[in-house]
Amino acid sequence: MTPSIAFVGAGPTTLYALHALLSKGVCAARITVFEARATAGSGSPYSPDWNDRAMLSNIASVEIPPVIDTLADWLAARSDAELDALDINRALLDERTFVPRITLGRYFENQFATMVAQAQAAGVAIEVRTGCQIVDAANRHEGVELTVASPPSSRTTKAVFDHVVLATGHQWPSRQQVRPGYFLSPWPASTLAALPATGIGIRGSSLTAIDTAVALAGSHGAFIRQGDRLVYEPAPNTSDFHITMMSRKGILPESDFYFPLPHAPLDICTPEAVSALVEQAPTGLMDAVFDLFRRELIHLDPGYAAETGLADATLEGFGEAYFARRAGTDPFVWAAANLEEARANHAAEVTVAWRDAILRMHEIVAAIVPHLDAVQFERFNRVFKPVFVDVYAGVPHESIERMLALHAARKLEVLALGDDHSIDTRRPHGGARVTLGGQTRDFPIFIEATGQRALSAIQFPFLSLLEQGIVRDEVANDAPDVVRGIAVDGLFRPVDATLPLDRLFCLSLPFLMGRHPFAQGITSSHEMGGIVGRRLAFVLDAEKPVPHPGVAAA
Repeated sequence: MTPSIAFVGAGPTTLYALHALLSKGVCAARITVFEARATAGSGSPYSPDWNDRAMLSNIASVEIPPVIDTLADWLAARSDAELDALDINRALLDERTFVPRITLGRYFENQFATMVAQAQAAGVAIEVRTGCQIVDAANRHEGVELTVASPPSSRTTKAVFDHVVLATGHQWPSRQQVRPGYFLSPWPASTLAALPATGIGIRGSSLTAIDTAVALAGSHGAFIRQGDRLVYEPAPNTSDFHITMMSRKGILPESDFYFPLPHAPLDICTPEAVSALVEQAPTGLMDAVFDLFRRELIHLDPGYAAETGLADATLEGFGEAYFARRAGTDPFVWAAANLEEARANHAAEVTVAWRDAILRMHEIVAAIVPHLDAVQFERFNRVFKPVFVDVYAGVPHESIERMLALHAARKLEVLALGDDHSIDTRRPHGGARVTLGGQTRDFPIFIEATGQRALSAIQFPFLSLLEQGIVRDEVANDAPDVVRGIAVDGLFRPVDATLPLDRLFCLSLPFLMGRHPFAQGITSSHEMGGIVGRRLAFVLDAEKPVPHPGVAAA
């Protein structure tokens, strides 16, 4: 009997998983892809249903693993009319150009459709069912049973599959505005267009917060390019419109910096060296790994190491030194200087050694996270993780330009909250009241814009898998309340679940972030989707026996 495979969700993670599976030449399977939206491929981060047209992606073609075409080649093949509709200037296109999120979504939709069409032409039985919501999943004797709500009546039906891959992507609160003037997330961005020109508080100062500010600004004015300078022109009758972005450190992200691809291997902080420390399982695992990190930075950029006192620094000391000068400088002064530096380095193809080194080390160091006890896990998240995130989450130059233009127009400020503040979101008149240093500020509208958070199993969208004990939290004996992600193995299969091996895979990012702290974005979708796609190809190959659990998989 032909085995059946279901993918729940049709964003980039499923795109890369399918690509990995089909690349192995597997045709003897019946594949069904379910997607709640009307189109397959984009996922919520790049969907027009969720994003404003002005929002920019922070990944360029050179970094995106291609499926059929590279992003740059696909854009180059578009007509002038198509590019104009996508807000793309052909003259500015190259492999390092940042494009609108919606444009990236169109690219992924095209790649998904092309890949499916090629597979069908080659004889693969593959069906893509858009507009279909999976409302539950349960393990049965014969396979995983999915409950499907289909248009137009949303009548539910059930279907059983031999293998199911859950790739439901980002998960935002079901209610965006939970109280008058208080929003748990900025998505969908279309809601922001209706907000009045008033004082607006945004919790967060990274790319999600920048996207929120850009969407708001577009509703109450326009960004205009005047020569080589971007300015913001407020619309009439918007004098009360003002945005305050706030975060603990009160800093803006740095501009995207130039780095060569592919990355060169590291000499000291290598996967092998980190793996050896994990095997030794020392009490001081994180400090031992920080020593590798420190030695690598000293080796690659001795000037930066001397400037930050790295040779004698503890992890906490370096974490403080890393942000010290920036936190002590006006955020817009720093952003302007950093933008100028980043542009010059891109033009000259100059790499700042310490930035590139930290970028190359972030995934290597992340391998220790599952092995940290509660105290060290909290320490990693508080001290080490912010350094890596700051480097890899650099934003498009135009995003910083827009923030500078808003500030110059007196429409934007950035507030450092520190650790001693309170935010009251239950005011009778709505919005929020921020108390800081004995002073209070009221915001008629307040938006949470800190990005996707790690979620625990109780928030998993398929209740039956929870009730059956198949999906459960990874719980440390020393800290039962700490979210470490759901319990999956290295192939993203539920751990200790009462179901056959390789029947169920979970690639739903919010539920993996506790164990995989940097699992966000296209490169993570490619890596994780590839692992599952190759595993499925291995399992479906009738000539190879399925290995016993614990044996290394293909």
